[in-house]
Amino acid sequence: MSQPQIYQDFHPRWYRPRMSTWWWLGRRTYVAFILRELSSVFVAWTVVFLLLLLRAVAGGRGSYAAFLDWAGSAWVVALNLVTFAFLVYHAVTWFQLTPKAMVVRLGGRRVPGAVIAGSAYAGWVVVSAFVAWLILRG
Repeated sequence: MSQPQIYQDFHPRWYRPRMSTWWWLGRRTYVAFILRELSSVFVAWTVVFLLLLLRAVAGGRGSYAAFLDWAGSAWVVALNLVTFAFLVYHAVTWFQLTPKAMVVRLGGRRVPGAVIAGSAYAGWVVVSAFVAWLILRG
């Protein structure tokens, strides 16, 4: 006697071409996208750095002096310079995306993207000037 045949569902194999880990280096736009995503890590570092600064200030003169010594070390200064560059890149790319994310209408007409991005840059300059004034008025 022969064995009864058991029915099995047909499961095709999906076609999945191999992708290199470095696929994003193939186009400038991909590199820009990955760098924008990476910039979020540096935004997070800025938050952590400022929280450490606040903790040091709340801890008194000794704690603040120790923080300044640590923050003045070469590797922290280098990290903060790289962080500054990534923060500027993050802000610039964000302002470039703003007209695509916001549709502003005045009088039934759409405001041009350059005006929306320009107003974001202008706001950035005004806030930066105000913060510089607060810091430098000493």
